[in-house]
Parts: sequence; structure tokens; C-alpha cells
Amino acid sequence: MTQKIEALRLLEESLKELESPKGSIYSAIQKISRAATLLGNEEIQIWCAIQHGDSRYISDLQEFLSYLKSKPDISSDEFKVNYRVFLKKLKEIGLKEEYHFTNEELNIKASESGGGYVSIGFVEEKYADLVRTKQGNDRTYYKNNLFNHLSYVRKKSHEFASNLFNQLKFTGTISNSFDILRTAIDDKLLDINPSLAEQLMLAFRSVSSEKNEEWSHALTTCRRLLEGLADQLRPVSNEPFKGRPLGQAQYVNRLWAFMDTAIESDTNRDLAKTHVDFLGAWLEKINKITNKGVHTEVKQLEAIKAVFHTYLSIADLLDYLDDSQKSITKPNINSATIDELEALLDINRTTAKEIIKTRVKHGNLDSAMLSKIPGIGPKTLEKAINVFSI
Repeated sequence: MTQKIEALRLLEESLKELESPKGSIYSAIQKISRAATLLGNEEIQIWCAIQHGDSRYISDLQEFLSYLKSKPDISSDEFKVNYRVFLKKLKEIGLKEEYHFTNEELNIKASESGGGYVSIGFVEEKYADLVRTKQGNDRTYYKNNLFNHLSYVRKKSHEFASNLFNQLKFTGTISNSFDILRTAIDDKLLDINPSLAEQLMLAFRSVSSEKNEEWSHALTTCRRLLEGLADQLRPVSNEPFKGRPLGQAQYVNRLWAFMDTAIESDTNRDLAKTHVDFLGAWLEKINKITNKGVHTEVKQLEAIKAVFHTYLSIADLLDYLDDSQKSITKPNINSATIDELEALLDINRTTAKEIIKTRVKHGNLDSAMLSKIPGIGPKTLEKAINVFSI
């Protein structure tokens, strides 16, 4: 994230240089090069190096250009062979035709009186000298040709900087912002209760899968996570809260009740109540989606939205947790559903069924019984001990 911020700053400064009549093209390209390095864009980085006269590239480019300027017969077999040899040589040092030796680029660099492949900083200095002395040329370099060279490099530099800036500024903004939120929530939940944090991270991983059953598991995990939070924050009650029943199945209502009580003393009461209603609406949407369960065909977009809104909802819930409430009970493996076992332990359906069968046979499971079930290895057993109360 820090690298992207620094790259944005460099690109913004380079654009200001390029858009100012007094701005330095050389300086702008330096900044574009540093930004490209930070972003891992090798094509633009090399293009900038060429404009700075980097000997790693310009000697081969000059040789190629000299061959083209010799006006070979482009229809001959000899030309075709030589051309392929030059292309191979240029590609071996990382050059790409669409970036580093386009027809437009070669035509500009072909003019020795315009600077050719010398550093663009030198071209700027020569042009400035001719303007200051009011000369058209110094018998080596011509003002008009230098101007054309500078105009081309300025235009290409602005094009590269603008594209990089726009991609960085506007592409992936939601993703990057969500990553910040997700990391913060994961860290906070890990401090409070690692098993719930693992459930949430598992749900996020599941929605990235290409398998339909994984999306269903994500929804099951979201539901179980919210139920666990509700059990801790607002226990089941036979008495309704402001007209909302607070039974075991009404975990959304219990979360509402917790939020309503937690922010009751907020000085901005009206705003707080509005926030509770908004949060409740999102929780209800999550509830309806997750209630589809694994027996209904679930679309990936639905699963993604459920996980995202679960993160957003938990972010709000955690803001109101008291220190005394930062101990959330693990789900009991002896009451977990087959869907929960499958999702939280990341096991297949067959293994989950074996756990249920063993549990029914013996009444209750302990870690020793669990370790003997086919499909339960040391890693899965360790995860079960961390995720469930056994």
C-alpha cells in the first residue's frame, strides 16, 4: 500500500512537470521510472531508461536503426533473415516493439540533428541553448528537430504517466479499501477469539473458489459466525425487545438488541438509531442469503456480498464491544451441523458424515475419538481443537 501511495505521488508530480511549459521532461521521466519500478512495470521502466540514454539498450537500438536507415530491400529474403535476427536480439534484452521501437519512436530517433538516442536531458539543454541564442542550429543540432523530439517524448511520457496514474487511482480501489478493513477485522477477531476469526477468514477464502459448494460453505460459515456473536453479545430471552423476539433462531434480532442498547447513551442518538436500522437491514439481507444453505444453488456474487457485508457488520459490532465481552464461546463439536463441520474444518462431505456417525454412536466426541475417524489427520485435528469446544 505504501509503494502505491508513493507511486501515485511520483506520477502526479511527473504529470505536473509535463503539463507545465517550464517543466523538465528529464525530471518527469525520472519520476515515471521510479513509479514504474515501484509498480513492477518493466516495459515503462525500460522505455524511460532509453530516453535517459541507457547504454544497455541504445547500442543495440542504434545498430538496428542504422540497418533500417541503410534502406535494405524489404522484399528480399536477406532482409527478412536480418530483421528476425535484430528482433531476437532486442527481445533478449527485454525490448518490446509495441513499447520500445515503434515506427513513430524509430522515426524520431532516426534524426541525429534532433538528438537521436542521446539523453533527453541533453536534448532539453541543446534546445534551450538555441532558443536563448536565437539560433536555428549549431551545425550539429537543429532547433526544429530538437523540438519535434521533445514534443514526442513529452507526449509519450504523459501518455504512460496518465495511464499508470488512472489505473492506480481508480482500478482496484474497492478491493484495496476492503483489504484494509478485512485485515483490521481479522486482527481484532484474532485477539478476541481465534476460532471466530478463522471462520471469517475461511468464508473469505471460500468465495474466491470456483466451486459452487465452496460458496455455500461460505454462507454457512457467515451464519454460524453471526449466531456465535449473537449468543455472546445478547443471550436468548423469552421476552421480546422492542417488539422483536429474541429466541435462539432470531440471532439477527439479538444483534439488533445489542446494538440498540450499546449506543443508547450516544450523544447523537438520532444518528445512532438510524445507523442501527441500516445495519439491521444489511443483517437481514445476509440472513436471507445464508438461509439458502448448501441445498440451494448459490451464485458466487451472492456469497461474495454476504461475506463482505458480514465483515462490515462485524466491524460495527466490534466497535461497541466492552472488555468484559471479549471472550466469545467456541461452538461445540457435539452440536455442530454437518454443514458447519464441513465448512469450519475444511473437510469433504464424507468425512463430515463420519464425524456425525461417530458422535451418534458414542454420544459425545473427544479428541481421541476424533483422531481415529478416517480423513482426520493431525492438521485437521488441531484445527478442530482450535475451532470447536471438544
